[in-house]
Amino acid sequence: MRKLLKISSIALAALLLSGCNIYRQVVLPTPYYPSTTTTTAPSVEQIQEQPIQQQTQQSNQGFSPVTNGQSTNSTTSSNTIVQRMPFPVAEYSSLPRTGSGRVQGTIYLVGPSGNKIYGKQTRLYLNPVTSYSTQWYNKSYLGGAKMSKVDSRLFNYLKFTTSDSNGKFEFLNVPSGSYYLIGVVKCGSACGYNKVKNIRIAKKISVYGSDIQSVELSKNIN
Repeated sequence: MRKLLKISSIALAALLLSGCNIYRQVVLPTPYYPSTTTTTAPSVEQIQEQPIQQQTQQSNQGFSPVTNGQSTNSTTSSNTIVQRMPFPVAEYSSLPRTGSGRVQGTIYLVGPSGNKIYGKQTRLYLNPVTSYSTQWYNKSYLGGAKMSKVDSRLFNYLKFTTSDSNGKFEFLNVPSGSYYLIGVVKCGSACGYNKVKNIRIAKKISVYGSDIQSVELSKNIN
């Protein structure tokens, strides 16, 4: 028995001196268990479509006064969708594309207590008055109806600007003509709402030559 132990000790010492890690022979790698829930990778179409969807949502948010959506003074059923008239190409082609007019002013809401809530860093638009934009103004802005998708060619005839932290805005190099001046003001408890809402404001204005038009784009919240 002593002889056997002596032989085992000599063998173990030889292994240790040789640098061999005997534990490496008995430690097994952790087994891999595939997940029971399979995740399907998005298709090429989905990947390509995602940025377009995000861009469309952003465009609709900033362009809600002209595209779909209801105004706060809605009188039409939310289930009703008004079809837009065909885009009047000849009517828009006749519009002047350059000018020297200026439109400046302030966008704000008048709250229930008479306080002013300014549209800070909000997008504003000048939309030329045509039969196409007048349909939107009457049916959607005044009537509160949802409308079918706007023709993308309209964006070629709009002028854009952004208000400052005090709600002041300015459009430069505006061609002579009539326009719907459109903006959005966000308001919550100051307007008596439980949550923040986007309140659209639209007003018809006219620009002549190089004149400066000063406008207060405002709306009373009762």
